[in-house]
Amino acid sequence: MTTYERDAKTLELPWPFTGREGELELVRGSLAAGRPGIAVTGPAGRGKTRLLTEAARGADCARVTGTPETRGLPFAAFAHLMPDTLSLHRAVHLMSGVRLLVVDDAHLLDEASAALVHQLAVHGRTRLAVAATDGVPVPGAVSRLWTGELLPRLALEPLPREDTAQLLAPAALEPLTMSRLHRMCRGDLRLLRDLLEALRRSGGLARVPDTGEWAWRGPVPVTATVRDRLGPALNRLDADERETLDRLAFAEPLPLAPDGLDLDVLERLEADGLIQVDDDGSVTLAHPLHGPALRAGAGRLRARRLARAPEPCGTALETEQASMTGRLEQQDVRAVPTPVGDWLLAEGLPVPAGYAAVRARRARLRGELREAAAWAREGLRAAPDDERCRLEQELAAGQSGEVTGEEVWAAAARGDIEGALAAIAGDDVLVLYDAVRLGAPERVAARLPGDGVFARHAEALARGDGPALDRVAESLAERGFLLFAAEAHAQAVRAHRDPSAARFSRTRAVALARRCEGARTPALAGLVLGDLTVRQRQIVALAAAGLSNREIAERLTLSVRTVGNHLYSAYTRLGASDRGALPWLSDLPEAEPA
Repeated sequence: MTTYERDAKTLELPWPFTGREGELELVRGSLAAGRPGIAVTGPAGRGKTRLLTEAARGADCARVTGTPETRGLPFAAFAHLMPDTLSLHRAVHLMSGVRLLVVDDAHLLDEASAALVHQLAVHGRTRLAVAATDGVPVPGAVSRLWTGELLPRLALEPLPREDTAQLLAPAALEPLTMSRLHRMCRGDLRLLRDLLEALRRSGGLARVPDTGEWAWRGPVPVTATVRDRLGPALNRLDADERETLDRLAFAEPLPLAPDGLDLDVLERLEADGLIQVDDDGSVTLAHPLHGPALRAGAGRLRARRLARAPEPCGTALETEQASMTGRLEQQDVRAVPTPVGDWLLAEGLPVPAGYAAVRARRARLRGELREAAAWAREGLRAAPDDERCRLEQELAAGQSGEVTGEEVWAAAARGDIEGALAAIAGDDVLVLYDAVRLGAPERVAARLPGDGVFARHAEALARGDGPALDRVAESLAERGFLLFAAEAHAQAVRAHRDPSAARFSRTRAVALARRCEGARTPALAGLVLGDLTVRQRQIVALAAAGLSNREIAERLTLSVRTVGNHLYSAYTRLGASDRGALPWLSDLPEAEPA
């Protein structure tokens, strides 16, 4: 049977397919011969169409798409594949010759088309790849594909932050701008593209001095796509509800106090998913775009009446900073709402150095090293001599493999582990813990709190207990310490006696390390080298030790050109730009001869 594709959405997208490796493998496996197919669901803009397109690329398939305009026309989605008038029985017979059918926007199918898709699943001769949007009415025949277990269902999660950063890499955005876009779009890739294009057109992006990156400070461009996404919040007709939303837009978070916000109004807004209340009784808007959109729609006089006053802003910022500091003391750096600091940054207002240092420290401990350096720069703009921000900037640079500075991690980046250990001083638990991360737990084990995860890490490493190190890594990851968790898993690789356990630890370590924005620490060095060939490991180790290409060529009896090619390939795999990024590898033994 000859079929012709029709697709209501363009396949010429501005970005390459990024991330979703696990989901893509799952979908491709579900579309293999002998499998029934798969249903992919998720909110609008999450990338369902693109995922199915990539999975079906190169396959012999037919494609149908539901549209709102044709929901009342029988078999409208299949009009390009079948005659004008026919029965369901005849339609099933005609379509049974299709090996793979991709059904996009299945929630918009007319009832007859939905019934046909369901019958094709029942008969099992046609593999189905079905995409449907969550949170909207879906034809019963479509929803029964997964509730009736005819097809496995993949609920698509938002694109992770690190994959969003990779997607936006060609735009050369500074880390805080990338994080702002990721936070506001919440995995809606169409909205992300729309906002980025609007910023480019409006001149909302400005060059960051000395970095060549682009930063976004200022209001959100309220495009048609933004308005479509935020219609429920922007179109509230109840005056009290709109007043409450506007107050939050200009001054969130607000306290849940008897003499403040109307509780009845708040209950209605919470039931509709427009606000959220945390454990401390603070009220915020549910979606990061609600505030900017509501502020943009307010008149000048209304904005002046509702705008946040400087003193309450300062108090709220101090409260936010104290909350983050308290969590740090509890060895917890999981993400928390920070609306005040985010608002200051977004508006391009000065960020106090003390607050910026705390944000930088939290980001660094989470493994978000580029974001940590960016927050430190924000603090230094407000207070160029602030030592806390300067230190955080150096720590982020050192753990990224840069050798400038004299602190612990700059020495480690130079390969001077003894010098790095000698620089550890004081009683700060996280500073002492650096010795554990550098592989010398015996130096600080007695000074770490005995009931904490850092002490358990030191004990497991001192015993060379691979399973215990894996358990510690899981605890660290649960608390948000992704870089520390990656290092603990990497240490477990060397401690395990069981090769299969070592492979599992390495897989987990690599997965976590890739979320840490190019972190390069001694504990991770062996991991990244594990991605190289034996010959590349040899050459990289010699280059890291300071040998020139010609000296390496003479030692290994290779041509200088071959050495250069191997180094170029190794740089690509390691994420390094040149020889200057390699000293952090110099403490590793050379690979065996190739």
